[in-house]
Amino acid sequence: MTEETNERRSQILRAALAEFAAKGFRGATIKSIAAAAGLQSPTLIYWYFPTKEALFNAVLEEQSPLIRATADPTALYEQPPEVVLPLLARGYLGSVDDPDARQLVRLMLGEMLQRPALAGAVSEMAIPRVLGFLRGYFELQIERGRFRPHDTRSSARIFMGMLIPIVMGKVAFPALRADGLGDDDHIATAIDIFLGGLAPGGTP
Repeated sequence: MTEETNERRSQILRAALAEFAAKGFRGATIKSIAAAAGLQSPTLIYWYFPTKEALFNAVLEEQSPLIRATADPTALYEQPPEVVLPLLARGYLGSVDDPDARQLVRLMLGEMLQRPALAGAVSEMAIPRVLGFLRGYFELQIERGRFRPHDTRSSARIFMGMLIPIVMGKVAFPALRADGLGDDDHIATAIDIFLGGLAPGGTP
């Protein structure tokens, strides 16, 4: 892509984030997104994104460092868990620090309950990629003797499960953050417990 093309794509994604966050998936239209992006014609969006669903998925990916990091994970595979896991955790928790991103998640949670097809599209884009990376990475750590043998399907879920309450505390349930625990403190403690449980010589 040329620099101009990249900038136009970023412009559309920024406008789409604001529109989806304000109006939800159903309320935001290609026409309203084009207007917010300052485009002369809504059809210009289709040069970059073939459908509104594709645009929505691109917005989610743009807002999630965790999804981006696991899209091309080659470099991550060479790093130890003490480096990789905090990196992924900070990316995941930081993805909802932006007010528009938090509002988007709030609206999407409600819409996905009403529209299973949208929930399926989001799940198929993000969840298999992230869990697939974690399973592969954890299996590599087992081979290298850093982790004891275990079912990596479970450990991948558990790793994400440690972070979900903190994300939900930012998005919808402030009581989950009422204890004042910061992201870095939670990450440090959670990963220390996680790595301790998987250390070689631990109890299977």
